[in-house]
Amino acid sequence: QVQLVESGGGLVQPGGSLRLSCLASGFTFSNYAMKWYRQAPGKERELVAAITPGGATNYADSMKGRFTISRDNTKNTVYLQMNSLKPEDTAVYYCYALRVRQYWGQGTQVTVSS
Repeated sequence: QVQLVESGGGLVQPGGSLRLSCLASGFTFSNYAMKWYRQAPGKERELVAAITPGGATNYADSMKGRFTISRDNTKNTVYLQMNSLKPEDTAVYYCYALRVRQYWGQGTQVTVSS
């Protein structure tokens, strides 16, 4: 029932920007904190950013100052604005709802390359 559908990924040059979206359904979106994770082929999944129902945010150190997480509770959507992208940001990006029974969604591929 719980569905998380990520979108917005693509190929971007170093220094470029991209905005990811995650459309959530199957639970009361506005009541739950949301997170973005990412996973590169040879690495473990890592936390990128988190946002509370009220809009407070946290970021992994490597993303601070470059990434911005936000949410629109009227659209059941969480966003990740990514600026100053680096090749090291290349990964599949996933969203996740805290305290909600769920499976990982399909993710969206972000590739940073010249």
